[in-house]
Amino acid sequence: GVAISTYAKYCYNKLQKAALTGAKKGLKKPNIEEIRHAKNAVFNPSMFGSSLQDIIAMQKERYPDRQLPWVQTRLSEEVLALNGDQTEGIFRVPGDIDEVNALKLQVDQWKIPTGLEDPHVPASLLKLWYRELEEPLIPHDFYEQCITHYENPEAAIAVVHSLPRINKMVLCYLIRFLQVFVQPANVAVTKMDVNNLAMVMAPNCLRCQSDDPRIIFENTRKEMSFIRVLIQHLDTSFMEGVL
Repeated sequence: GVAISTYAKYCYNKLQKAALTGAKKGLKKPNIEEIRHAKNAVFNPSMFGSSLQDIIAMQKERYPDRQLPWVQTRLSEEVLALNGDQTEGIFRVPGDIDEVNALKLQVDQWKIPTGLEDPHVPASLLKLWYRELEEPLIPHDFYEQCITHYENPEAAIAVVHSLPRINKMVLCYLIRFLQVFVQPANVAVTKMDVNNLAMVMAPNCLRCQSDDPRIIFENTRKEMSFIRVLIQHLDTSFMEGVL
C-alpha cells in the first residue's frame, strides 16, 4: 500500500549518500538483523543522516519532554560511563568498525547494549552521528560567519546564539561535553588537548561547500580555530541538566 515514489525517493537519497561517503565500512558482511533493519528503514527512518528536526519528531512519542536528540545525549553519556575522559586518544583513535556498525544498529532501535567495554566505539559512533546529519550542525547559512570570526570569541559566541534553537542547543551540549575533556587532569591522560579536540570535531560541525582544494585547505584551519574558541570561551552553564 506504499507508493512506488516513496521507495524511489528513499533509494535515490541513499544512492546520493553512498556516492559521497562510499560503501558500508567494515570487514563483516551485513547480518540478517542489519538486512531486516535496512528493509524497514523506509518506514522507520534512521536517526543517522536525518535532520535535527526530524530526529526530534521521531522521538516525540518515546521522549516527549526531551529538548535534545536522545541519540546525542545517550552516546555522550556512554563515552563518559566507559571512562572516555581517562582514555588516551579518545575521539582520535577509531573504535572497531564492526563494533561501531553493530552499535549503530542497536541505537537505531533505541537501545544501548550492555557490555560495551571500549569507549572508542560510542565515541566513534557519536562523531558519525554529527557528521552524517542531513544538514551540518552549524547550517550552511552561518558558515561564512564562522570562518570570518574564527579568532574573535565575542563574535563567535554571537554566531552560536543566532543559530536556530535546536542547532544552538545541540551545539552547546556538544561544546559542554568537550569542555569536560579539556580539563588538565583529563588531558594529561587522554593526550587530547583543546587543539586536538577541535581538529577532530570541526569536520563534524562545519562543512565547506567549495570544491576548490585551496579554499578547503585554508578553511579547515579556520573551522578548527572556530571550534577551539567555542570550547575555550562559550559559557554552557545554562545547559546543565538539559536533556
